[in-house]
Amino acid sequence: MKEPLITVGILSGKEIEFSFPETFVSSDKIESAGDQKAVYKEGKIYWKGNLYDEISFSPQLSNAAFFELKNVTIGINFHWERKEPQRFKGTLKLIIEEKKLTAINIIPIEDYLTSVISSEMSATASLELLKAHAVISRSWLLNKIEERERENEKPQIKTDSAVHSSFIKWYDHEAHTHFDVCADDHCQRYQGITRTSTSKAIEAVFSTRGEVLMFENHICDARFSKCCGGALEEFQNCWKNVEHPYLVGKRDDKTANELPDLTIESEADQWIRTSPSAFCNTQDKKILSQVLNNYDQETTDFYRWKVTYTQQELSELIYDRSGIDFGKIIDLIPIERGTSGRIVKLKIVGTLRTLIIGKELEIRRTLSSSHLYSSAFVIDKEGEEEIPSLFILTGAGWGHGVGLCQIGAAVMGEQGYTYNEILSHYYPGSTIEKQY
Repeated sequence: MKEPLITVGILSGKEIEFSFPETFVSSDKIESAGDQKAVYKEGKIYWKGNLYDEISFSPQLSNAAFFELKNVTIGINFHWERKEPQRFKGTLKLIIEEKKLTAINIIPIEDYLTSVISSEMSATASLELLKAHAVISRSWLLNKIEERERENEKPQIKTDSAVHSSFIKWYDHEAHTHFDVCADDHCQRYQGITRTSTSKAIEAVFSTRGEVLMFENHICDARFSKCCGGALEEFQNCWKNVEHPYLVGKRDDKTANELPDLTIESEADQWIRTSPSAFCNTQDKKILSQVLNNYDQETTDFYRWKVTYTQQELSELIYDRSGIDFGKIIDLIPIERGTSGRIVKLKIVGTLRTLIIGKELEIRRTLSSSHLYSSAFVIDKEGEEEIPSLFILTGAGWGHGVGLCQIGAAVMGEQGYTYNEILSHYYPGSTIEKQY
């Protein structure tokens, strides 16, 4: 295999503003520099008086040349969502999707990875953590490309709504039919060269060049999240009902290996209400600053956290997020939990409607104006017996909890574990192989 070029979807809109500090050449051989604007017009891309079905721009001379996109949204639907200008190396391609323009960056995968591990976490993290992240980011993306080629089908939102009393939905690489991967947290956070990559981040990618995780002759679907909360989740409890033997439920600890059966409500309750030892159970600001960029550090409690809603807040929130009028909320009842205690199916009981929802991301989206930190939570109610006035959610972790736990891996790196050992802990049974 040669090093592949990949396509990254950056942003969409009726118009896209961008600039070329150096001369770029369009696919129809027009040289341009400075500020540019492309507009959706008559079903086409309108740029410099011409209409196109698609158009691309490549640097004329220097491989170090970059282009800048204005008003790129980062943290989509999260509490720190914002817009900023971002800079990218490689080629800019504009296409039409759903009566809008989409900006795509075409770039060699190794250049992409240098940005990803600096965007997903601080580039000042330990070298072993950065190397581990380079391998899993490379693996995850090549797995998606391999999977698409193997199955020859377009990914989409998956829904199981055969029973009208339940709405089970999961999101997995959906809507990306014209590029390999998006640039936000839904896929892997990619911000081009906007944030400086240190020599350590560059070394991490270079020293693991072409390395991927393998299991039974296939590249691993190497998932990761910010903080598992002390227990890893299994793949099928968050996405498609397929078991991956290297994405298993286990404790995020080397000294205390026993994990309670968190699928049992009483065990999950005790686990979430306490603070068990785990790699990711840390308040060390030095370690957290290595993993969390400045906007992620706006979140301070993630190993264990608490959210409180009044009756009015919760009923209005659920209606706004789901589009379903439950009336007043009587109860939130966990129906099924995964190996990490994350709720896979949640029953919402209202005065007008009762419905079971899932999987974990749908639960998190329904119970928060952005994303609840995780679906590993227990519920306390206060007030009147029939219709509570207050709901208190006490939770564990940040994200889906499948695969590598970034904060736990950062602690492992600080404790002297090698990247091979980190990957072996989070993806048991996998092996590292060099593809190119």
